Amino acid sequence: MKIHTIGGYNEVGKNMTIVEIDDDAIVLDSGFFMPAIVEMQEEENQKHQEYSEKKLRANGALPDDILVEKLGLRSKVRAILLGHAHLDHIGAIPYTSYRYNAPVVGTPFTISVLKKIMDDAKIRIPNRVLSVNPNSSFIIKGKKRSYKAEFVNITHSTPQTSMIAIHTPEGIVLYANDFKIDNTPVLGLPPNYTALKKIAKQGVKVMIVDSLYSGDNRKTPSEKVARALVEEVLLTIKNEKNAVFVSTFSSHIARIKSIVDFSKKLGRDVYVIGRSMNKYISSANEVGICPFKKDIQLGSYKKRVESILRKVSKNRQNSLVICTGHQGEPGSILDRLSRKKLPFEFKQGDNVIFSSKTIPVPVNIANKENLDKRLKKSGVRIFDDVHVSGHGGREDLRDIISIINPEHIIPSHGSTQQLTPLLELAKEMGYRAGTNCHLLHDGQSIKL
Repeated sequence: MKIHTIGGYNEVGKNMTIVEIDDDAIVLDSGFFMPAIVEMQEEENQKHQEYSEKKLRANGALPDDILVEKLGLRSKVRAILLGHAHLDHIGAIPYTSYRYNAPVVGTPFTISVLKKIMDDAKIRIPNRVLSVNPNSSFIIKGKKRSYKAEFVNITHSTPQTSMIAIHTPEGIVLYANDFKIDNTPVLGLPPNYTALKKIAKQGVKVMIVDSLYSGDNRKTPSEKVARALVEEVLLTIKNEKNAVFVSTFSSHIARIKSIVDFSKKLGRDVYVIGRSMNKYISSANEVGICPFKKDIQLGSYKKRVESILRKVSKNRQNSLVICTGHQGEPGSILDRLSRKKLPFEFKQGDNVIFSSKTIPVPVNIANKENLDKRLKKSGVRIFDDVHVSGHGGREDLRDIISIINPEHIIPSHGSTQQLTPLLELAKEMGYRAGTNCHLLHDGQSIKL
């Protein structure tokens, strides 16, 4: 068995890994490097949908799957499996999957989001695009044998996230990229411990594991903690006559549910605006996991967004707006509001709540700082970091490694600095760096 680490091992994002067994290869994820996308938007004031594959490659936004050609793997690829619906895991699919004669497979929510991304970009791919329910399996037909891929439900910051277990004659490959351990999720199923224990008993050859926060000595709190934070801010701040805007990750359906639930307790009309918000909420509704759809008014295109904001401006005390822009992204709703480019003007005492954390890359940090400055000039009250992470900390990783007991570990989803602490944790648990715990970089291969 060979593991090829194409992207996501030098940086946060651009995730792509290939498992090779004899005459067959299986691709796991194909995502954007989001800072490159943000920089391109900033330079040219465009949305990523408008970019060509050539432009995206030139700017480092796509995983370097040209390596697949050099490795002679292109004709061996039998399936492209997707772990969840975040753009740093699926955003590159419209620009890379056509190279492989293989189906693209993910959970219903993930596939619905992918189809909307392709519709926005006006791209059609030749691959079959297939849905597999959480806690179900997909059979991959290889040249001489078949492989079972289990989509094991795990919790994260977007619905229907899976750990993917590929059953091979050499043992199981467990792709655990991204996850947190949340036994009390606000939306969706808890982790499928029964399936994970069964997989462990069968024998995991290698676990490729999200190590983004392996250096943080913590257990990541449940989403119910974030729900309590949202409740605390919305129901206790003095806002009887002021506007309330909340920004969060468009893909975080559970968080949006909490915001809507407590907005209703305030007796406010809830408006959700932004194309990205519309995309993810529509996908959630399509697959039956959007219990708050009837309680919101959605706006994504220019005229509708402007109409909603005029209405909110006239009725500030009875409205609440959920919108895009928590990273200060150029062209997002909050960015344009702060620059007075939309028909709503912030006033002294208005509230902007960031139910999010700034993704720690220079472009995002700078954009968010500038956004905050513009908002404060208008007298806005800012409530930051009303959030819990979707990634496990060091103690979550200790628990998952204890459950799975893999023969080999490969840290993933971060820079070398972010992945290295997992080697130290693994050493505590009896693994040896370079022997059965392997720190790899983009474009490397390891034979197990």
